[in-house]
Amino acid sequence: MTTRNKDMHAFNFDQELEQITIQPPREFSFAETLHYLKRSPAECMHLVDDEKVYKLLQFKERTMIIKIGENEEGNIQVDFVLDAPESAIVYQQVAEYIVEWFDLRTDLKPFYEMAEWDPLLSELIHKFSGLRVIGVPDLFEALCWSVIGQQVNLPFAYTVKRRFVEAYGKSLEWNGRLFWQFPDPQTITSVPVEELKKLQFTGRKAEYIIGIAELMANGHLSKQSLLEDLQQAEKTLMSIRGIGPWSAHYVMMRCLRDPSAFPIGDAGLQNALKKHLGRQTKPAPEEIRELFSHWENWEAYAVFYLWRSLSS
Repeated sequence: MTTRNKDMHAFNFDQELEQITIQPPREFSFAETLHYLKRSPAECMHLVDDEKVYKLLQFKERTMIIKIGENEEGNIQVDFVLDAPESAIVYQQVAEYIVEWFDLRTDLKPFYEMAEWDPLLSELIHKFSGLRVIGVPDLFEALCWSVIGQQVNLPFAYTVKRRFVEAYGKSLEWNGRLFWQFPDPQTITSVPVEELKKLQFTGRKAEYIIGIAELMANGHLSKQSLLEDLQQAEKTLMSIRGIGPWSAHYVMMRCLRDPSAFPIGDAGLQNALKKHLGRQTKPAPEEIRELFSHWENWEAYAVFYLWRSLSS
C-alpha cells in the first residue's frame, strides 16, 4: 500500500514482508544520519550495527523493534524484526515517527541557497550535504537530555542518561541485546531525589527532572500545547525550573523543530566557531549574534552543521 499526506513524502508498506519504504527528500543523506547516530558508544536509545539503525518503538499497547536502512534506490527501508504490527495505522505511525526523527519534512533548499554564498557555511553544506537535524521526538526525553547535558561533557552526559534509562525505562530483548524505551513521566514522579543522585545526578538536576515529570504527568505541559505557538513555547519552557535559554532552545531545535532555535551558549557551537574563524579564544556572544544575524530563520541548521564540523 502506498500513501502520502500533506506533511511528508510518499511511503509504502508491505504487511506480508513486514516492511516500510520511505522516499526521502533529495537533500537527504543516510550516511550523515548514521554518522550522527553513531556519535557515542554509550547511546542506549538506539543501536547502529552494519549500517542499520535498530530502535524500540511503542504506539499505545504495541511494542516493536524496527531496523532502518537504505535500499539500492536510495530510499529508507524499515523492517520489523520483532512484533510486526497487524494494523495499517501502526505502519503509518512508524513511518511518521521516522519522518519526524530524521526531519524529512523540512525543505532544505532555501537553507542551501542562503548558505551557498556564505563564507563560513558554504564549505559545510558541501562537505556534509544532506545532513538534517536529527530530532528527539519525545518531549520528556528531550527535556531530560537538555537537563542532563547542562555544564558537563558529552561522554559523561551519555553515561548518566544510560543509567537513568536502564534504572527506570522498559526494555525488550532481541538477538541477545536489550533495547530500551525512555522512562515515562509518571514513573519518574515517584522517584526520590536521593535515588537519582546515586546515578550521579546533582541534587538540583534530580529535582529539575522530577519537577518536569510532574508537570507532564499532571497534563500541565505537553508537546502539542507547545507546538501551538512557538514564540510562547520559549517562554513556557523557560518558566520551568531548571530550563534556561540553552535548554529551551535545545528542546525547540530538536523536539519542536523550530528552525530559528539558537542555543547561543552552547560550548560545542563556540568551539566550532573558534575553529572556523581561526581564533585562539571563543567568540563573544555579541559576535556570535552578529554572525547568526545573516542566517535568520535557519539558526538551528547553522548550529547543527557547525556541530557536525567538530567530528569531521
